[in-house]
Amino acid sequence: MTDLHSYEPVNGHGLKHDPFNAIVGPRPIGWISSCDANGNVNLAPYSFFNALCYKPPLIGFASTSWKDTVGNVQATGEFVWNLVTMDLAQAMNKTSATVTHEVDEFTISGLTKLPSQLVKPPRVAESPVTFECKLSQIIQLQGADGAKADAWFTIGEVVAVHIDKRLIKDGVYQTAQAHPILRAGRRGDYFEVRPDAMFEMERPA
Repeated sequence: MTDLHSYEPVNGHGLKHDPFNAIVGPRPIGWISSCDANGNVNLAPYSFFNALCYKPPLIGFASTSWKDTVGNVQATGEFVWNLVTMDLAQAMNKTSATVTHEVDEFTISGLTKLPSQLVKPPRVAESPVTFECKLSQIIQLQGADGAKADAWFTIGEVVAVHIDKRLIKDGVYQTAQAHPILRAGRRGDYFEVRPDAMFEMERPA
């Protein structure tokens, strides 16, 4: 019989740190650039992020409170996702700082704005892959009892994709060659995807 640490979240986890977001991990990082109705730019990382659908191509990120990014996307209907790689880790971390609305995270992180083709928010020029997105839905999350959570799930349709050609080999995108980083648990744990950590399994026929 396995010795289990079991708990009901509503009653607390009884550990030094909540294991929830360490168990569900590593998670892709939603590094989202957006701008408000006046053109003020915001760049922020979200660890509750993933791809959701092929057709149409949908991605989504959850914000655990109503933050500038969500407000910007609601106001303009647009955002950009930027891939976070190992060499961009420190810059990404700087954009997670809590700053006032008028502060431009591109400036404090030393990153370069690159104009997008179909949306107003800029891309991170240093990022090797970016998705330009149009807003699909913003959903306030709720518990099983219907009680509203202080959390919003933003879903966007990818309308333009930009990939550094060095990451494409024989017509196939090479995930590990980009060395993306992913969020683990605790306050600052991350993983790096490396070529030597990749393996392949074909689906059963």
